[in-house]
Amino acid sequence: MGLISGLLTLPLAPLRGLTAVAEQILQQAEEIYYDPATIRRELEELDRLREDGEIDDATATAREDELIDRLMEAQERGRRG
Repeated sequence: MGLISGLLTLPLAPLRGLTAVAEQILQQAEEIYYDPATIRRELEELDRLREDGEIDDATATAREDELIDRLMEAQERGRRG
């Protein structure tokens, strides 16, 4: 970046910094969201809730389907990444 373009784009520097921070936060959130260990813990917690009668079978089954889809997506990301 040249001196002139640097000076002209200087007002945008905070926005570029904010964008970089937002991208890092998104990346970390996705790592946690797609972490197989996290998904397994959520499945275990779901089983506990079902056994304790805190949620019904229909709700538990729907949530399990979501978690399994997420786990499959995590495995696919692992193969791509």
